[in-house]
Amino acid sequence: MSLRSIALLSFCVLLAACSKVNQENYSKLSAGMSKADVEVLLGKPADCSGALGMSSCTWGDKNSFISVQYAGDKVLMFSGQGLK
Repeated sequence: MSLRSIALLSFCVLLAACSKVNQENYSKLSAGMSKADVEVLLGKPADCSGALGMSSCTWGDKNSFISVQYAGDKVLMFSGQGLK
């Protein structure tokens, strides 16, 4: 394995270990937070959908995720699963 491959693999492992989808960041969420503040905390969502001023965004994957529901641009409620 080349030095470049080892460096790339190490970088990927480091990124995976630094996931923002974790219990610590989940505990920082609160009702009424702005959408912008949530994105500063968790990064860009993996998926968002909504209509008529209501929306829902999800970070993570099917095994470990945080889901946030918004009314306008404010957190209405949130949930998480598989967080460490």
